[in-house]
Amino acid sequence: MLKNLLSHSVPEIQVQEAARDSANILFLDAREPREFAVSHIRSAVEVGYDNFDLKKLPEIQKDKRIVIYCSVGYRSEKIAEKLLAAGYKNVSNLYGGIFEWVNQGHPVFNDKGQTQEVHAYSRTWGIWLKKGKKVY
Repeated sequence: MLKNLLSHSVPEIQVQEAARDSANILFLDAREPREFAVSHIRSAVEVGYDNFDLKKLPEIQKDKRIVIYCSVGYRSEKIAEKLLAAGYKNVSNLYGGIFEWVNQGHPVFNDKGQTQEVHAYSRTWGIWLKKGKKVY
């Protein structure tokens, strides 16, 4: 499904590599605030999609290792394109997004700590989330 959904216009990183190297990665979450509030990858920064604004990003060195994600990788790919165009050099799209992160058993968090809940975006897209508790 993802092979046809994504344009593969930016470097992609597999979940297992991102999880292994997570201490050296800045995770950016390209989902909307209500999705981020349900759960996100630990220490991720919410940057949104509909209202994404480069000027609102925290101060990030242009060569910092950045992994951007959304539910499955479509929205994050579009934001990654913008980051690369703005001169960020080490940007990757998390292949399969937070759904694949959870499907492979990696933890997600909200403001109360670790959680099983994941915003499944819609019932159509939620079919790709095999683990965790779906929230709509």
